[in-house]
Amino acid sequence: MILDGGRKMRRMLLCCVAAVAVCSSAAADDCNPFGNAPRTIVPDSTVTTCSGGTTIGPWPDGDGTPRHACLYEPAFASAARPLPLVVYLHPSLFTADTIPFATNLLAFRDTANVSGDPARPGFILLAPWGRATTHFYPAPDDQGTGWDNWYRQLDPSGGARIIGGLAYPQNVDAATIDHFIAQEVATGKVDTKRIYVTGWSNGSAMGFLYALDRPQIAALAVYSAPNPFRAFNDPCPQTPVFGRPSSDAQVRLFNRRLPTYHVHNDCDIAGICPNGELLRSQLQAIRIGFTDVIINSAQQRVAACLDACGTNPDADVNFADNPLGYTVGSENHGRWPSLWTQDMLDFFRTHPLR
Repeated sequence: MILDGGRKMRRMLLCCVAAVAVCSSAAADDCNPFGNAPRTIVPDSTVTTCSGGTTIGPWPDGDGTPRHACLYEPAFASAARPLPLVVYLHPSLFTADTIPFATNLLAFRDTANVSGDPARPGFILLAPWGRATTHFYPAPDDQGTGWDNWYRQLDPSGGARIIGGLAYPQNVDAATIDHFIAQEVATGKVDTKRIYVTGWSNGSAMGFLYALDRPQIAALAVYSAPNPFRAFNDPCPQTPVFGRPSSDAQVRLFNRRLPTYHVHNDCDIAGICPNGELLRSQLQAIRIGFTDVIINSAQQRVAACLDACGTNPDADVNFADNPLGYTVGSENHGRWPSLWTQDMLDFFRTHPLR
């Protein structure tokens, strides 16, 4: 039995940090028009129960990997009264079971006004499962469950891209999210003007990347995202642009009107607060609406990152240089911002697809 999932998650993060004081030295791949090569699959010992919900799948992704998702529908969800759909992407090293055991999202599922219509309270919560792969994050998060936001071929057509005579297939994680959204939409229970994305940590990074490439996503509100375009020891960072990239140093996005809302900590794991601010500046430079909410350890809103927890805009992989970013920052990062869940859902309500 899992007791106090948020506390367990924080303990695991702190134990991992204490055990490994240096980052991984992942070998650099040859960069391509979409950043890095797809991440390599590694063994996965995690178990996902979808406690309180329903497991859907399996569905084979483009690599032939069986994919699943957790579905949490209100009992009254129906085609006669379609509800908003909130897609949750879990943190790396963890699973979709962070929903019931480490967040308070289910406390709002049946009652929150996300539709803007008092006659249609509640929302459907969908949580696709990531895969266990290699990552470009500091150890111990250099491999494990999560999402590949380093291979950035997310063309909204869903197909392969041919560049220079080479075929670049769709990111299989993006295709998996597409599949499970489409499966739920096909039931008729989803208000297709109100499909939203939320997530935590690496799931938030994938959330940014996915929603910025999917015009059917109405809005994004996430917690504590490393920059999906440039963070830590990523050997192939890219600058997001709209329109044709001028080189492999740029990656094209497709959802120009996406409203975004990012809650993150002033002292965050491995110094990623300034990395989140880099993401903000990159997206604001291409006129993406960005609401930046920085919170302290008491979940109170503050004006800026805490310099004592790291100032490197690429984040800080060195424990010796930034101990607070691995101790206090890990503690903060390992708890869902429960005092801000309502605000995230309110952001969704005020941003339907237009």
